[in-house]
Amino acid sequence: MKKICHQCQTDMIGNCKVSIEGAMYGIKISRKGQGLFQKAAAKPQAAVCPNCGYVALYIEEPEQFLL
Repeated sequence: MKKICHQCQTDMIGNCKVSIEGAMYGIKISRKGQGLFQKAAAKPQAAVCPNCGYVALYIEEPEQFLL
């Protein structure tokens, strides 16, 4: 999906990896739902604007969080 910068309306470069410096685990976004196996989790990706440097986090399959 094409990402547009909210600051300057330039096409962003997507699929950038997000990690925490000094740790190998990175960031994980999760949501606990109702029931035994109702849980959604995703690793966020980043999109970077080559014009102004704005960074946006997103996940590839947001529909899994509609529990």
